[in-house]
Amino acid sequence: MAFGAEKQVYTGTRVDQAEFDAGLRAHMLRVYNYMVCGLLLTGILAVVVAQFSVVTNDAGQIVGLTSLGQTLFGSPLKWVVMLAPLGLVFFLSARLHKMSYSTAQTTFWVYAALMGISLATIFMAFTGASVARVFFITAGTFAGMSLWAYTTKKDLSGWGSFLFMGLIGIIIAMIVNIFIGSSALQFAISVIGVLVFVGLTAYDTQNIKNEYAEHYDEETQGKLAISGALRLYLDFINLFIMLLHLFGNRE
Repeated sequence: MAFGAEKQVYTGTRVDQAEFDAGLRAHMLRVYNYMVCGLLLTGILAVVVAQFSVVTNDAGQIVGLTSLGQTLFGSPLKWVVMLAPLGLVFFLSARLHKMSYSTAQTTFWVYAALMGISLATIFMAFTGASVARVFFITAGTFAGMSLWAYTTKKDLSGWGSFLFMGLIGIIIAMIVNIFIGSSALQFAISVIGVLVFVGLTAYDTQNIKNEYAEHYDEETQGKLAISGALRLYLDFINLFIMLLHLFGNRE
């Protein structure tokens, strides 16, 4: 994503390199902070919306939907709930470089909130224990791959075309499976999806690291941090969903 400035090449003193490294660490920390806060907002809203959308019996089993649940998930509004996050993420990805930093921040938080409402169905379909278990599996996998990508000397740019083709294949297979409802195809999508989003976690982490340049102004640095956080947020969420389909226990 272009933000109107060229990356600075550091060939100077150790002091220059030390300053650059310190700035890079601060930038990556900023990216991760945005991503984690976005995930927290999504998770909290998903739990709250799920709690207020279902009717449970004494055993804690879901027996129906409340009026809120009917409105969000049992009426035509469900298509808005499902598709609004998709539309907003395309808008944010395409327009981020033209937005102000404050507008980009606001749009990112709105997107994370919409995702929380949309993902409330996860807490309605899967047991809380399995959601928690898969979340920690996802967090550990994500952290390991992102740390490896940040520290490795290996150039991961060659992964891009392969991962993009895999992502397109997953999207096409998911659309097809909406109509045929094959459990075998869903299993294959989940397995391939895990591999693709684990790869994207590493690929995006290294790209975010390589995009950093110390001479960018604060406005541009902020938008770069939002852009990086959005990519890692999407990697985490999609990896979580794929793993949940593999290891989650349904209500």
